[in-house]
Formats: sequence, structure tokens, C-alpha cells
Amino acid sequence: MERVLGIGGYFLRTSDPAALTAWYRDCLGLDIDEHGLWQQEAGPTVMAMFEADTDYFGSPAQQSMLSFRVRDLDAMLDQLRSQNADLAPETQDMEGVGRFGWVADPAGNRIELWQPA
Repeated sequence: MERVLGIGGYFLRTSDPAALTAWYRDCLGLDIDEHGLWQQEAGPTVMAMFEADTDYFGSPAQQSMLSFRVRDLDAMLDQLRSQNADLAPETQDMEGVGRFGWVADPAGNRIELWQPA
């Protein structure tokens, strides 16, 4: 059975992504790169700021999106399909970053699944 390995990222809407990114970097000491990658002892987590009008989270009412790191995205998506989960029809590959898929939980919250490169 595939299992979530950890948090792959947490994404926030904001009217000023650069300022909010600077606050997390300067006030909390998050050493995040231009892609939002933050190396933690337990593994990578993405801290990325999005424009307030982004459609990346699905519904405009959803203010943030949880991202889970997975070992095998295809196996996880197959497992979710077998449970009749509400999967996005597409996946995305980002060179050097990894592969992504999305599912909505029963409450309609879009969740990202990330298989790191």
C-alpha cells in the first residue's frame, strides 16, 4: 500500500508574495530557494507564495493547499482511483523538481501529491 511520506509543501495566497516570502525567510529563518524548496532534516518541503488570484489551488475560496510527498506518484494515483477519489485528470512534470498530481478531499479541498525528482 502506498503511503504519504510527509508534507511536500504548503502554499499560501497573498497580494505580495515577495514580501511574505521575505518574512518567512527573515523572521523564521527558512532558507528557501527561487522554487520554494526548503531542505529539512526529514526531507524536502516547498514553501511557495502565489498571487492572490492564482487558480493553482482549484477553488478561488481555498486559501492554501497541502502538498504531500509520495514515493511513487503513479501507484498513489492508482490507489486513489481504486477508491473513486476525485482526481485531477492531468499530472505535471517539472524538470529538476519532480512530478505532481492532485486530488480533492471529500470536503473539496485540493491536495497536491509530489514525487520529488
